[in-house]
Amino acid sequence: MLKLGFGIMRMPLYEGKIDDKEFSEMVDAFMENGFHYFDTAHVYQGGESERALQRCLTSRYPRDSYVLTDKLTDTCFDSQEEIRPLFEKQLAICGVDYFDYYLMHAQNADLFAKYKRCQAYETALALKEEGKIRHFGISFHDRPEVLEQILIEYPQIEVVQIQFNYVDYEDPAVESRKCYEVCRKYDKPVIVMEPVKGGSLAALPEEGRKVLEDLRGGSPASYALRFAADQEGVMMVLSGMSNMEQLQDNMNCMKELQPLSGEEREALEKVCRIFHGMSTISCTACRYCVDGCPKEILIPDLFACYNAKKIHQDWNQDYYYEEVHTVGNGKASDCIRCGKCEKICPQHLQIRQLLADVAEEFEKEKKSD
Repeated sequence: MLKLGFGIMRMPLYEGKIDDKEFSEMVDAFMENGFHYFDTAHVYQGGESERALQRCLTSRYPRDSYVLTDKLTDTCFDSQEEIRPLFEKQLAICGVDYFDYYLMHAQNADLFAKYKRCQAYETALALKEEGKIRHFGISFHDRPEVLEQILIEYPQIEVVQIQFNYVDYEDPAVESRKCYEVCRKYDKPVIVMEPVKGGSLAALPEEGRKVLEDLRGGSPASYALRFAADQEGVMMVLSGMSNMEQLQDNMNCMKELQPLSGEEREALEKVCRIFHGMSTISCTACRYCVDGCPKEILIPDLFACYNAKKIHQDWNQDYYYEEVHTVGNGKASDCIRCGKCEKICPQHLQIRQLLADVAEEFEKEKKSD
């Protein structure tokens, strides 16, 4: 199976609506080039993603010619009784009688507790027994220890979808490498999301772009896709392609996938150093400040979210801030300015002021309500 998957969450638009003509042309080109994996969710594209797939894919191609993944999103149910009707609705909207893969969407510690309470995993496994799901898995946004807990509790999980790219690989806010290693430990195939980090690795800063241009190879996006696809155990690399140009570029590098050379890996490491050198907050994540914080604020993790959002315009960081790093821990605005963190910081950062900056960035909308 070719490893490029079509993420149906950033589709082409015309006058504010999904452009069925262009999307159909993209689907045709994708299929004609031997690619056939499509990924959606009930909430994507304002709830229109599944409907567009029915119009442009499932009504136009035989069911056995493509692989379709859908997800169970937490905002769409509040009890076990609501899950099966929702699932049947998803099948009907997509115009299929089964999903090849069905994922518990965006799992973290808090959501996992809700899914357990509603017996969502058990319901999905029952649907698999009935033949309405071929493969059962999760998409995941949290720390590696949470992922390990989920995989231990539900060994029936067949596949794990994680955010993974060469910049997030060692980023303490995302911990891509560590999550990937948990998947490998439990022998779970990996589906990669955000390999181009929401497009930021396709639109590199000038210094980073020049590093890759000097290789005289493919586009910046192609190096990001190849980095993800080159990892052992990676089953599929998703790309949310919005136009034919992006699609063609992605297919060109993934159709005859070439492993990264030593020179190319060194270049990507250099691009990473350029990104890290741009960091707004020069925190080294030593975590000395965390243990003594009376409000239990995960200071390095919040700083990492702030840096990633400022440098990469990474929309996922709002999610990590609200749903991962401040769940059960203090928010930046909870700081009581005691100064214990600054006394122990090896980098001599003005942490109290920096936390105020973080709060302004991630909590400003709530403050204005």
